[in-house]
Amino acid sequence: MGRRSRRRLGAWTAAVLAAVVTLTLTGPTPALAEVTNPRQQWLRQSQAGLFLHWGMRTSPGYTSCSAWEKAVTDGGWDADYWVAEAKKLHASYLVLASFHSRLGYARAWPSAIPGSCSTKRDFLGELIDAASAQGLKVMLYMTDDPQWHAEGGHEWLDSAGYSAYKGHDVDLSTRDGFGEYSYDNFVEVMRKYPGLSGFWIDNDNDYWIDHGLYEKIRADRPGWLLSNNNEDTPIMDTVSNEQKTGMTPAYDYPQAIWAPQPRLTEACFKLPSSGAWWYSGTDSAVDQGLTLGRLISDSGSSVKSLMAETAQVNGRFPGKQEAFNNYAKTYLDKIWGSLGGTEGGGYSYGGLQPGAWNDGAHGVTTVSTADPDRHFVHVLTRPSGSTLTVRDNGYKATGVTDYRTGKKLDFRQSDGRITITGITDWDPYDTVLAVRTDGRQGIVPPGSVTASASVSASGHPASAVLDGDPQTYWDNKTTLPASVTLDLRSAKSIRYLAVNQREWSVSYARSDTEQSARIRDYQVHVSDNGRDWGGPVASGTLPSARGARFIDIPATTKRYVRLTVNSTWAAATDTKHYRKLLLDEVRIGSAYPGSGRTTTDGGAPRIRTAR
Repeated sequence: MGRRSRRRLGAWTAAVLAAVVTLTLTGPTPALAEVTNPRQQWLRQSQAGLFLHWGMRTSPGYTSCSAWEKAVTDGGWDADYWVAEAKKLHASYLVLASFHSRLGYARAWPSAIPGSCSTKRDFLGELIDAASAQGLKVMLYMTDDPQWHAEGGHEWLDSAGYSAYKGHDVDLSTRDGFGEYSYDNFVEVMRKYPGLSGFWIDNDNDYWIDHGLYEKIRADRPGWLLSNNNEDTPIMDTVSNEQKTGMTPAYDYPQAIWAPQPRLTEACFKLPSSGAWWYSGTDSAVDQGLTLGRLISDSGSSVKSLMAETAQVNGRFPGKQEAFNNYAKTYLDKIWGSLGGTEGGGYSYGGLQPGAWNDGAHGVTTVSTADPDRHFVHVLTRPSGSTLTVRDNGYKATGVTDYRTGKKLDFRQSDGRITITGITDWDPYDTVLAVRTDGRQGIVPPGSVTASASVSASGHPASAVLDGDPQTYWDNKTTLPASVTLDLRSAKSIRYLAVNQREWSVSYARSDTEQSARIRDYQVHVSDNGRDWGGPVASGTLPSARGARFIDIPATTKRYVRLTVNSTWAAATDTKHYRKLLLDEVRIGSAYPGSGRTTTDGGAPRIRTAR
């Protein structure tokens, strides 16, 4: 992994996939934003991948490329094994990281380009073929970094050999020289392996940028993905977030993710509880609850889990990791219908509210991409009692069952909440509840509302909070207090506001310079005429948390409603986020859906949203 960091579905899916950025290449051209593109569809439909750091320095470590290759072959390395282990984890892709700065810059494939270890046996080609036969994808890790060229007292890069090949002097230990060398390797791999699905790139190299590498990849292999570690390079399809810790609960990795949807995001994390990203000779334990919790909480946030396992020289995983894979297959098989074919709930795709619930409970929700009325509640940390209460986000619930057993559970719905009672079969890691709904109800149609703001940054007007497009948002232009006023065009019932804030920052105080750009203190006013507002009808503090936030309002009938944000959670030390607010969407609830066990519309308008 890297050492540093620089620089909605249904109808919504169709709209996103239509938003294709086309690059016309006449030589190197500036990189354009690639937030959405049809080539990303397979990864958007995935939940997980298997990350494989494996090379010459895999324990016991080799300095001879041929000796390492012989040890791999003699040990019985088999690409089918890796694919089978990936499938146990319900991973749909593999990332091979052998050309890694800390693993001897080993190319596990034949190459005509001298400069570092290249095997005669085509391990990469075998892996691509084995994965393809099972419907899985393979991406190749490429590093930008020569700084570890002499790690361990051995020189891993052959500048003289590469210089002779190029016909001019190139020092591979410099960033520019290594950039030239790695550029040539990108091009060779593209030509040799059309079955590859893309590159997983560890940061940037200026040589690549100056010589139009990414534009060349887009021109030569337009169907391939580009993924970048830690930084949000515009042309890349994916932003990968290297392992983060310090969240509460520990499994809630998305708290540390800062790239907003619909940007494709990965969470990269090690399965071994200790040790390096590669096998260093130790069979480290795997924390089952932490790992499963990370995978499930990622799925509940539409984040892809890239899980790293430490293959030994012969390709097999240490015993404790292999045992976890076997356990994970059995465990995940039973609940995969609540994870596969879903998006995270409570964000841009609709769904029930995730996060902290009642009595210490915490978890995520998912919503089926094929059936917007099929929702799942994943209780990762159970409440202290037998009752769970979840914010309904405007959905009318018609039934709740224990997903594993099919047992019907009693529930009641009122005041914007679904309360499920009599839960006794709590799973130690993830109690899955299936919630059937009858669409969203009591929502004022966005098309009948107009929005204005006290201040807006150029290109980010208040109208963005009503358009249902996750790529647009209102920006307060670093001004607080700031307000958004919603005009319902005629007097209507108002019971609550549902606010989706842009997920462009961490949701906790990770450091002095990395904090949450979310609403803290707020007030809500209402008016008949847009001039006379009176005192606030609601005020308070919203938690610094991901997902939809709700502000309940005493029952009233008015034409105008104004949300004023007085402060946000980011401190002045976080200059990127301080006083900065981005809102994706604000909905007005005119009535709470349901009343009691058998829910009714109560005369409120019923809206079937495309989420």
